[in-house]
Amino acid sequence: MLHVKTPEEVLALIESEFSPAAGTEYVSLTAAMGRVLAEDIAATEYVPDFDRSTVDGYAVRARDTFGCTDAIPAILPLQGEVLMGQGAEFPLNPEECIAVPTGGAVPGGADSVVMLEYTEDYGDGTIGISKSAAPGQNMIFRGDDVYPGKVILKKGCVLSSQDIGALAAIGRVQVPVAKKLTVGVISTGDELVPPEVVPGPGQVRDVNSPMLEAMLTAFGVNVINYGIVIDDEVLLTEKVVKAVGECDAVLLSGGSSVGVKDAACRIIESMGTLLLHGIAIKPGKPTILGKAGIKPLMGLPGHPVAAYFVTKLFVLPLLGRLMDRDMTAYTVTARISESVSANHGRAQYHCCRLEHRDGILIAHPIRGKSGLITTLAGAGGYFCIGRDCEGLPRGAEIQVTITSGD
Repeated sequence: MLHVKTPEEVLALIESEFSPAAGTEYVSLTAAMGRVLAEDIAATEYVPDFDRSTVDGYAVRARDTFGCTDAIPAILPLQGEVLMGQGAEFPLNPEECIAVPTGGAVPGGADSVVMLEYTEDYGDGTIGISKSAAPGQNMIFRGDDVYPGKVILKKGCVLSSQDIGALAAIGRVQVPVAKKLTVGVISTGDELVPPEVVPGPGQVRDVNSPMLEAMLTAFGVNVINYGIVIDDEVLLTEKVVKAVGECDAVLLSGGSSVGVKDAACRIIESMGTLLLHGIAIKPGKPTILGKAGIKPLMGLPGHPVAAYFVTKLFVLPLLGRLMDRDMTAYTVTARISESVSANHGRAQYHCCRLEHRDGILIAHPIRGKSGLITTLAGAGGYFCIGRDCEGLPRGAEIQVTITSGD
């Protein structure tokens, strides 16, 4: 009999048994996309380093425009012009104006910029302004965006395209990131054949290896696929030993349930420490976690949907722990389109499709058993029914974890 742990206990076990171990390397700005930031990044300069206009127009002292209208414009002598890409070499005199382009430097003494649309050039060296300006209007002040010492990116974040832009803005062209982990994937079972092979009687294609490889690659780790191993304890042990020597973590799918031929638990225990065998979830109950030294070894259920959920819920957080990665999930609130029953005592996970209907987000549960991989196809997310809940009625409000794009 399996002595199961709750999902919360498993995550706490991962936190206590494993520590960040990926190490740090420096990569170029263009190679940092999608990598995990290894340290906080703080600015060492002001961005922008000058007061800047956000419109084409005229830099003014706001008080010199108060009360002006179309009928009674403020008429200000044009003191000069600031060219794009050049500094403002002279301060603004009282009751005068200076032409500035969008993105151009605003001269000292000016506290606002009037848009070109609200001005008229009289051709005699004066500018008419028909709309009064407020202090700070149409301007970005020095350091409004970034100032020395300001932390702009936190350790553990996965760098996005906008993050790359922020790093470029402060001149960080070498970026400290967590080294990529290498994860070994092994499928076990006498019934498995590679995806390119037509299955014979009693055989099925190996779904888990390509699915896991895709999930792990999208997560930002390197994957070594060790292929299919039949239910032979000696052969499987040899493959696991090889994978442990070459990888930072190893995943076995299949062979995790209680059975005569299922050797995964014995092999993982022989490699070091067996931490758990069984999680109180559906699907995915017969999951194994152990470690060889500091390297995690996980035995995943053979059924693809169960393997998918165990990977999402536990494998990726485990790898995130090793990489010191922020694992905040993106969730949305939705209403369930039909009632769903649940087994009391186990947290139950369901894939769902999402639909906007009359301004409400609707979650349509995708029905199917854990061996049917097509139940994952087209899913936009998943939701959980708690272990102390016997089901959800139609229309119940649920939290859906988004998986589209995995």
